[in-house]
Amino acid sequence: MELALPLWFEVGSLVILTVILLADLLIVFKRPHVPSMKEATLWVVFYVALALVFALLMLLLADAEHAGQFLAGWLTEYSLSIDNLFVFVIIMARFSVPRKYQQEVLIVGIIIALVLRGIFILLGAQLIENFSWIFYIFGAFLLYTAVHQALAKEPEEDEADNAFIRFLRTHLNVSSTFDGSKLRTLIDGKKVFTPMLIVLLAIGTTDLVFALDSIPAIFGITQSPFIVFTANVFALMGLRQLYFLLGGLLERLEYLKYGIAFILFFIGVKLVLHALHTNEVPFINGGQGVEWAPEIDTWTSLGVIVVSMAVATIASVIKASRDARRRGHTLAEEIPHLAEE
Repeated sequence: MELALPLWFEVGSLVILTVILLADLLIVFKRPHVPSMKEATLWVVFYVALALVFALLMLLLADAEHAGQFLAGWLTEYSLSIDNLFVFVIIMARFSVPRKYQQEVLIVGIIIALVLRGIFILLGAQLIENFSWIFYIFGAFLLYTAVHQALAKEPEEDEADNAFIRFLRTHLNVSSTFDGSKLRTLIDGKKVFTPMLIVLLAIGTTDLVFALDSIPAIFGITQSPFIVFTANVFALMGLRQLYFLLGGLLERLEYLKYGIAFILFFIGVKLVLHALHTNEVPFINGGQGVEWAPEIDTWTSLGVIVVSMAVATIASVIKASRDARRRGHTLAEEIPHLAEE
């Protein structure tokens, strides 16, 4: 029998996480700057260590099942958040956001993501509680998303605008230059919007799309709203620093999307099997559970997630190294010919 987490721990955790997020927010807006590699690394290590300590507390206060569910959920959301960074990089480049103000854009994007995911978590929990067949929907959606993730081409900078952003650019009076982090500015005595408004809305709509993917994925690992929400918070907290730490390295993680696609596909299959095992839909097996459908445990899920991300990352690093060596050989071969000319 699983032990429940103490109420004081759940309430205290939410309070402490809120304080950390507010402190992070104040630091960004009071001292906007481009963090150094050392600063970004220390913050990322701090947030990762904090997540591991949180899992350890779950193990001590409850049981291994709670800790395993949190770790699996956090790693899943972390991998999806890194995928989210690819799009953030494209949006920043598309609108030429000054690096000094990219931190502010990222922190606002993270807050929007937390709000949207909080809403979807509440909705998802209510749907699961009232409609057991929702696992079929979640599973099918993740299977579709996984295939789309694996086959879709990477968006180019000039494809970063969705229909909503194109509509705003057409119908709003937007200046061609930024005025710090302001949303509106004065040009020739007339108030106009700055590109910062469009950037924030582009980030917000991107967050919405990624929330639609991530919430069904983590509900495939745990049905605890507390674990779902805290896993999302921990995955998003270090995202701003990770953006500056990875920087141009993101584009070198060529096979990351396949690792994420495999994780989503695995969780999609897990959800469908769970739906079959606990089936109550009348036209499937007469409304009875399907005995042959196995329940995939938390530790198997955690193992699949870790191995998938490790294989995708290592394969990407090997591919990047080979490409770099190939470019070096090509350049070495071209130099003598250029000298002869």
